[in-house]
Amino acid sequence: MSLYDKYVLPKFLNCACGSKPVEYQRKKVVPYAEGIVLEVGIGSGLNLPFYDNSKVTQIWGLDPSEELSSMAKETAKNLDLDVKFISGGAEEIPLPDNYFDTALVTYTMCTIPEVIRANIEIKRVLKDTGKLIFCEHGIAPDVNIAKWQSRIDPIWGKFSGGCHLNRDIPSILEDSGYKIIELDQMYLPNTPKVAGYNYWGFAVGIN
Repeated sequence: MSLYDKYVLPKFLNCACGSKPVEYQRKKVVPYAEGIVLEVGIGSGLNLPFYDNSKVTQIWGLDPSEELSSMAKETAKNLDLDVKFISGGAEEIPLPDNYFDTALVTYTMCTIPEVIRANIEIKRVLKDTGKLIFCEHGIAPDVNIAKWQSRIDPIWGKFSGGCHLNRDIPSILEDSGYKIIELDQMYLPNTPKVAGYNYWGFAVGIN
């Protein structure tokens, strides 16, 4: 791991993913989590303040970054939340089948190397009655913006931890075996359009 990845990137991600427009998006989706929750890509814990504790019985946080997880642990401590942390990627989740009521994925599918494999693994640990809550940035509907996303993407990923600007989130979910039951999308205000087109909603696994 480079010095940039260890010391600079976690702070950059915490700042970028904690902007006011992104925070507002988190407030829209996180309170819908209920029961036993798996947060995939918990990062620095930016979602933790928005959980509805009356609905949640247990939170598990999965992330490959020890540096970001350390920040999340401090946030959980300050909020008096009991979060069980797992270090690792979403492609292999060391937990049993049909365990979680909710999987929460926010601003994470853009970065997971094998995103379809990871989503299938998330589906495995979700109960048959469980739901996936997602909020992600991705490919824009405007052709010119999408072209710029593809041009910038290789460079963008090098300093943003492997983040991709141009992933088609709805298609990825459908290709991973999910049925999207609710979907909203828009450009976030006060955000560059190449990084600001958001998709959010709910999906369920198809057996």
